[in-house]
Amino acid sequence: MQHNTKTRRKPNIRISQSDHERLSALARTVAARNPEASDELIAELERARVIADGWVSAGTVRMGSTVTFKPDTGDRKTVTLVYPGDADISEGKVSILTPIGTALIGLSAGQSIMWTARDGRRHELLVLGVNRPAPEGDGADRLAPVSPATAASL
Repeated sequence: MQHNTKTRRKPNIRISQSDHERLSALARTVAARNPEASDELIAELERARVIADGWVSAGTVRMGSTVTFKPDTGDRKTVTLVYPGDADISEGKVSILTPIGTALIGLSAGQSIMWTARDGRRHELLVLGVNRPAPEGDGADRLAPVSPATAASL
């Protein structure tokens, strides 16, 4: 009897233009000291559909979004997706550079994704709800490094 080891396709994700630019710069910045996290983030960014900032639906996980999800390991959890300098697990602030943070970006309520934890175990989570991040101009521009090329275009 043959075992079916077919990998499930990852769900379609949407990322705003500004998040895509900032996260691409972040991935390049951390590549030397954290290549695994950088590679995972780049892979998600490459498969994402990039949407103009004003056209990303309120129910899509963006940087700063508060996400409620159900992991395969237990009860529902609510976290806010943040840049590494703002991460604080005691406050429910999860870095985009963590495996679960990278898995969450671009998902919408009702979507699920398989992701691999740092210990190598595969997990699945289901997004139950997404709350829109705070509006731009609240200091969000300072949260991630911006490349000189990106800064020139702002």
